[in-house]
Amino acid sequence: MDLLVSPASVEEAKSALSADIIDVKKPSEGSLGANFPWVISEIKSMTEKPVSAAIGDYSFLPGSASQGAFGAACAGADFVKVGLMFKGDDNALEFIKAVTKAVKWKFPEKTVVIATYADYDRVDSISPFDMAPLAQKAGADIAMIDTAVKDGKGLFDFLNEDELTAFTNKNRELGLKTALAGSLKFDDLELLKKIDPEIIGVRGMVCGGDRSAVIKESLVQKAMTLVR
Repeated sequence: MDLLVSPASVEEAKSALSADIIDVKKPSEGSLGANFPWVISEIKSMTEKPVSAAIGDYSFLPGSASQGAFGAACAGADFVKVGLMFKGDDNALEFIKAVTKAVKWKFPEKTVVIATYADYDRVDSISPFDMAPLAQKAGADIAMIDTAVKDGKGLFDFLNEDELTAFTNKNRELGLKTALAGSLKFDDLELLKKIDPEIIGVRGMVCGGDRSAVIKESLVQKAMTLVR
């Protein structure tokens, strides 16, 4: 299980370099808020570890999302991550195909991460369980669950161990990897290790509990030790 940590700036990224994956985002612009391409590029130049970049929580705008995905890949992101903030299997399939093609067209070696939300009912979006088979059909690589609304409620407030284990196992059957995130806490790590996704994503945990604060290197190292 790899630890993905999400810095919001080049300076913050310096405190996150002990994580397995450095994930560039802009928390002020949403759960998967997109940061600037030059920030992605500079963070990529700081580390040999994989760099992920969020490109946003999207309504059904496949053209816009495709350009964002291609831009993140061009800026140096190894993982390109997008959130689906809408409903409908047909729309989701079209959207995921567009984003995946935008990345794989020029960068077939790069990884496409499709995220949906544990609290999908609160934002009227597609459920993770409906999304994952569509992600596989469209050629994406990772199915992710995050939380859309950052109000203190976390992943386990909406989905339980059995549901998350079933999601992870089904993804393996489909040939997808799984990433789990959503206001995770240190106390969640033992349960996450039982569920055994390939990736867990954190920010608030390593900011001392407040995702709007600053990442602390000591907390990233603590999380790495507990994950291992």
